[in-house]
Amino acid sequence: SLFGSIDLADELTIGPAERGSHEIVCDGVAGENIAGAALARFEAALGRSLEPLRVEIEKRIPIAAGLGGGSADAAAVLRAANRRAGEPFALERLRSIAAEVGADVPSQVHPAHALVTGVGEEVEEITLPAYGLVLLPHAGGLSTAAVYAEADRIAACRARLDPEAVRARAALPPDELASGLENDLERAAISLLPQIAGALEALRATEPLTARVTGSGPTCFGLFRDLGAATAAVRSLEPPPGFGPAIVTAMRQNS
Repeated sequence: SLFGSIDLADELTIGPAERGSHEIVCDGVAGENIAGAALARFEAALGRSLEPLRVEIEKRIPIAAGLGGGSADAAAVLRAANRRAGEPFALERLRSIAAEVGADVPSQVHPAHALVTGVGEEVEEITLPAYGLVLLPHAGGLSTAAVYAEADRIAACRARLDPEAVRARAALPPDELASGLENDLERAAISLLPQIAGALEALRATEPLTARVTGSGPTCFGLFRDLGAATAAVRSLEPPPGFGPAIVTAMRQNS
């Protein structure tokens, strides 16, 4: 899979906890948080407990939207925990710990565009064009597990992907790369939430290079040559009921 890293990001504040255990504070996310799981896995790998930490997460990435926000937060917590522990783990070891937390977490340990294979644990950083994007989130969200189950039911996913073919496609000129992008989970997401088809139609009416579902959905995106084109396009966008407001962002530059 190709993972594109964008400028949209949550804000995490990490400091000492006032009580004797870790605290994860994230408005809008009920129950256990993947950031807490990341701390637990880090401590297990370290072989000792860290000082109790308070992690405050201000969500800017829509929740349950197929944008990897939770995975990015978990990876940020792993990086912060590693710094507080005195940098005991190099990048590849951190990624192996991240793989125990979730399939999308390893790619976020060092935020960058990436070709990701295996079950998310094999990460090869690549270069992608400086596209602009219009994101069209849905008010409700979709369960990733439900989308994968539906993909299995309707046989939406191909048996395997050829990493060499994906790597070659990533090197194509921006217009060719965009026009050839596919998402095996798109049919499954539409099957569960048919309104997604209308959101894609609305985006295509703004003449992007392509419009697709991101990840397991339900967020849709339009891909444009640059941020200026995306900003201009959103002015004519008419989101269907349940979708929006649109978010304009851009591909971040690898560092």
